[in-house]
Amino acid sequence: MSRRIILTLILATLPGLALAQTATQQPASPTPTATGLKMANSASIAVKFMTVKPADIMSSKLIGVNVYNNQNESVGEIADIVINNGTNVTGLVVGVGGFLGLGESYVVLDPATVVLNEKDNTWRALVDTSKETLQNAPKFSYTKTKM
Repeated sequence: MSRRIILTLILATLPGLALAQTATQQPASPTPTATGLKMANSASIAVKFMTVKPADIMSSKLIGVNVYNNQNESVGEIADIVINNGTNVTGLVVGVGGFLGLGESYVVLDPATVVLNEKDNTWRALVDTSKETLQNAPKFSYTKTKM
């Protein structure tokens, strides 16, 4: 399964995002006690179908979005999305520094500090910081993650 499909499925199940959704629930045998993705060998909760609204944002639209600061300088690109225990988006992994992919490092931004903007069918992420602050921020390494 491609990464895009996985991220889209993950984000479609998250209640903590600005993805306001209306549920049409099938009759369920067990009643779920918690929301979000779970790690297990089998599924035990009946499937719920969700409605995606026009204002909802898909993860496939976020990955690769350029990040700009208030001085309209390109300061990075969204590389990934962090989901805490399968329930909430808790970070946006942003590639910063480097040139043509060489010397690039990653930092994780709190999604509450990132503003999305769409202009002329192009998405942009806006942050109130400088290139230097991002380049000196604590680095994120993909070797520290489970997946």
